[in-house]
Parts: sequence; structure tokens; C-alpha cells
Amino acid sequence: MTVAACLKRIGIAFAAVAAAGIAVLSGISFLIPAETVRHAIKGEIEAVTGLEPTIRGATSVSLFPWGTVSFADVTLGDARGSQPALVAEQLTTRLRLMPLLFGRIEAADLSLLRPKILVSFEPSGASNWSSLAQSLARTLKPNAADPDRPMSFSELRITDGTIELRQTHHALDEILTHVEMSLAWPAISKSFVATGRFTWRDEPINASISLSDLAAAVGGDRTGLKVRLNGEPLRLAFDGHLSSKPTVKMEGTLAADTASLRRTLVWAGQTPLPGGGFGRFALKAHTDVVGGIVALSGVNVELDGNTAEGVLAFMTEGRPRVQGTLAADTLDLTSYVSTVHLLHGSSRDWSRVRIVLDGLADFDLDLRLSAAKIDLTNAKLGRTAISANMREGRLMVTIGESQAFGGVLKGSLGFGKEKNGAEIKSELQFADVDLESCLGDLFGIHRLEGRGTLAVAIEGAGDSVLALTQTLNGSATLTATQGALVGLNVEQLLRRLELRPLSGGGDFRRGRTPFDKITMTMKLAAGTATVEHVTLESPAVKLVVAGTASIPERDLDLKGTARLVGPHAANVASDFELPFVVQGPWDDPIMLPDAESLIRRSGAAAPLLDAVRDRNTVRSAIERLTTGALPSPLVLPPVAPPPGAAPPEPGKPAGP
Repeated sequence: MTVAACLKRIGIAFAAVAAAGIAVLSGISFLIPAETVRHAIKGEIEAVTGLEPTIRGATSVSLFPWGTVSFADVTLGDARGSQPALVAEQLTTRLRLMPLLFGRIEAADLSLLRPKILVSFEPSGASNWSSLAQSLARTLKPNAADPDRPMSFSELRITDGTIELRQTHHALDEILTHVEMSLAWPAISKSFVATGRFTWRDEPINASISLSDLAAAVGGDRTGLKVRLNGEPLRLAFDGHLSSKPTVKMEGTLAADTASLRRTLVWAGQTPLPGGGFGRFALKAHTDVVGGIVALSGVNVELDGNTAEGVLAFMTEGRPRVQGTLAADTLDLTSYVSTVHLLHGSSRDWSRVRIVLDGLADFDLDLRLSAAKIDLTNAKLGRTAISANMREGRLMVTIGESQAFGGVLKGSLGFGKEKNGAEIKSELQFADVDLESCLGDLFGIHRLEGRGTLAVAIEGAGDSVLALTQTLNGSATLTATQGALVGLNVEQLLRRLELRPLSGGGDFRRGRTPFDKITMTMKLAAGTATVEHVTLESPAVKLVVAGTASIPERDLDLKGTARLVGPHAANVASDFELPFVVQGPWDDPIMLPDAESLIRRSGAAAPLLDAVRDRNTVRSAIERLTTGALPSPLVLPPVAPPPGAAPPEPGKPAGP
């Protein structure tokens, strides 16, 4: 027999089989009543899901050429439930071909058009779909001996659906809209795959979930799990395993990234964090999820160009909490403090912009962070170890040790949200630091050089920086050695005034005054700093200053004395001491010598000071200053009137 003849016979055989199948299907369509098909599919849906279907619309049955059954206006739910688990405009079932040839009605897959699906979780972890999981566990059990066990659908398709996730005891109520999903668990495979897309909080998300063993998953045993979420606010991938005995547990590798963490947090329902930054974010870590605890180990995290490694943990049960330890080589924190402006624009006034600390009350934080280098807007820190603790909207940053300004920084900074704005509390100690860079970078004061120790303890509250300065309370101390007071040469001033008290001060805001030691103590109350004493000592000069400084007004009102000491004094026995005042803005104050003291030191001018108190002695004092005699009144010679002018009246001068 030739090949052509064989192919011809095979083609005839296939045609005969096809014709027989069509004939059988045509016959079945007349032999099986539509109501029988309707009840069979309805019963199978109830057997598989454990939920009672209610069909309130029309039913359409078509057995030829393809077996399909369509139900309009379908609800699915426990009869005792107050809200059905599923409501769909249309449910369409495609029937299995082979069973249909033998007169049995079995569903191959389901299609839901515009369904509304409710998934409600109970405190125990069960849901209104738990019966479906139990049914699948029985159906997919390997080597099941029950021939009458419910048949499982191999595929479920959702078109333009809505899924509501509800968990009352955790205040969870999320809605997924425009759901386009395909859920498949082929009979010839153990796997389960769900792919599609949905919209969550106005953002479309492409999703893919796969289980390597669906039977193990619904039975609570360990199985492989892969999750992919891809959208504009977030991309997430998880590869690992899942089990639910005795509790839900996931373990594997988690990777997530987003172009803006701030936008992602807002999209997820969190209040925007204060300050700037929180842009580009990426995370990769080994992840263990047990109950409401997410533990990340081997963390590699990147945020705003900063990278760190360590461990993190997230607690979702009760109040959300974050714990962890991270280490980094370099941290650039400029973006986080760039929006904090202490001064108003280019002026020297404190900012009146309202302080906003929203976002601190949404979760608790316990984080330890170390870095070899930290860059701030106006400062650069060396090796630093800090801890950040946040409870109920109050953030406390504790600096264990930081290499700052050539010395060591320790202390704490606290921030909290109050009814009237913000509350701050700080205790900082700068030990053996370079004062020029420390005071200049932190407070804008460029008047001291040298090394010293500065301790500051302050607290205050207000809705702006200006309001905070008006309520500041606390204290400050300063001790420095081997430095200089910049912008004033006290020694030169005193030596000139000692020799010539009335020579004129000129501009004394130049030069430097070296010192061996300087000490200061200051108390703050309601925004006013009381300078209890400032003492500057050097081989040539000694200064003692006290007074007040207004923090809100940023000005000084100080009084003090300056004294020449040692061999630099022109007349040691005279013990030349000059009182003075320091007034004006603290970034550019002026020093004014006491005029009365200078007049008294002047031998010729001193009597004037007493003379102004006794008018009868004014003339004699002036005479002594002018060598004894007052000049006679100046008499001008007569001037001839111009031609044509009237002659002068008697008793009046002739000149102009």
C-alpha cells in the first residue's frame, strides 16, 4: 500500500470520528434537558466552593458546537452571611468534552464578568472563602480514592472585576478595581498560576503569583512560591516557600525598588514624612514572614544614593513597628535637612514657616545606624554611631559618638508633635572641637578660634522656628583654650586708650585677641539667654563679661571690663581697667568703651565730668582747659553800605 493511500484512509477515519462526534453532540443537545445541565453546574459550583450559588437572572445552555452554560446575575455565598462572597453580572462555564460525550456534565473552567468579590478575614485567620480551600484540599489530595469527590475547575478567568479585602480587627479595607486575572491549576500539573493586572489606589499593577504544589499549599504544607508585582509606584519580587501549618510562614528572597519612596508611602496610605529626600529606593534581603512579623536578614538597602547593610524587622500586629541595625560607609543626609530653614530667606530673622511633623505618628521605630562618614548641609561628620527611637509621634535620636569638627560629639535630639506645633529637646556635648567650624556651621557665629568643649541643653515648643526661639529654656557652657577672639584686638585698644583716653576709638572691630583660656556659662529662660559670666584670659588681657542675649531678636546686650595685665600694661601700678558694652546683632556686634571712664582718666578732661554736675564751676573748668582766660566777644568792623542802600538805623550794625 502506498503512503498516499495510507494517508487517505487515515483522513477518512478522522473525518468519520469527527462526524460521529458531531452527531453525538447534536444528539446530546436534544437528549439532555437544559434544566438538567443548569442544576448539574450549579451543584458542582456549590460542591467545589462550599458556597451556595443563587442565580437570579436568565440561564443560557449551548451544547453544540461547544458546551457552554451562562448564568446572569449570580451570587455566591453562605446563606447565613449578611453579604455574599461573590456577585457577578454573568458566569459562564465551559463543559468538558469527553465527559459530555458520555452524557456527564462536568465544568472545565469558569469565566466571571464584572464580578464583585469580597474576601473577609476573621481574627483567627479564617475567611469567608475557607470552604473553597478545604474543598480544593480534598479534591487535589494525591491518590484520592473517592470517585465522587468534587471536580475542581482547571481555570478561572475574571474580567473587569472588583475585589474587596476586609479585616475588621486590623482596620483593613482595601479595594482592587479593574481586575483582569486568569487563575489556572491544570489537572496534569501540581502547579497553580495566577496572572493579570488590577488597579489599586488609582495605580495599575501587573501581578503574577505561582505555587509549585497547589495541593500542598491548600493543605498547609510547604510549597514553592513566586510573586511578581510591577507598577509605577513599586516593583516587587519574591522567590521562596510558603506554608500555613501551624501558622502562615514565608521564607525566601525579597527584592523591591521604586523611583520615589515618598510617593510609594503616600500611595500605600502613609502620611508623607517631614523634610526632604526619600526618593530612589531599592531593597534586597533574605525574608522570613511568620504571623505578623517580617524579618529581613542580609539586607542591602539603597535610599537617595546611600547604601547600607544589616538586618531589619517589621511588626504588623497591633501598632506598626520597625526595628533594625544598619551600617554604611558614607551617608549624605543633605536632602533630608535641605527643607529645614532656620532663617527667613536672605534676612537674619528666624523662619516663620510652620513646622510640620506629620508622618511620625504612623509607626514606631527602633533603629541603630553607624557610618564612617556623614555629610550634612553645613557639616561633615566622621565615624558616627546613632540610634533612633520613635514612639507615638516622638522621635529621639541618640548620638553614641560622632567624630565631629575635629573632636567628639555626644548627646541626643528629640522631636515631638504638639497641639501648637512641634516640641524639641536637646542635650549635646561637643568635646575638644574646632570652635570656628563648630559654631560657624551650627549657629553662624564666626567669632571664636581655638579648641574647646561646648555643652548645650535646651528645650522649647512652637509652630515655627521663631516661635521655638521664644520658648527656649535650658543652659549652655563653653570652655576653650589657646584660641582667639576674632574681629577685635582688645590689647591694642586698651594700650591706646591707656595712653590717650580721648584719642578716639575708631573702628575696633578688626584684628584678633589671642587668649589662653575662655569660659562661659549661660542660662536660657523663655528665649532670653542670661550670660552669667564670660571670662577671657591671656598674658596681656583679661576680659570679664555678663549680660543678656535675646534669642528671638538675635542681639546682644552685654557689659564687661577689659584690663591690661603683665608687662604689656604701660603703667602696671595704675591697673588700667576699662568698662565697655557689647550691643547689636550677635553675628556683627559692636563694642563701645565706657565714655565716663575715659574722661576720668584724662587729666585735662576729667574736671568736665564734675563740672556738668555744678554749673557754677563750668566756666572755671573751661578756663583751665583753655589756659585761663576767656576771649573777648568778637567785634566786627563796620562795613560801608552798598550804593543806593538806606543808611543803617541807629543801634544796629552796618554790615550784613
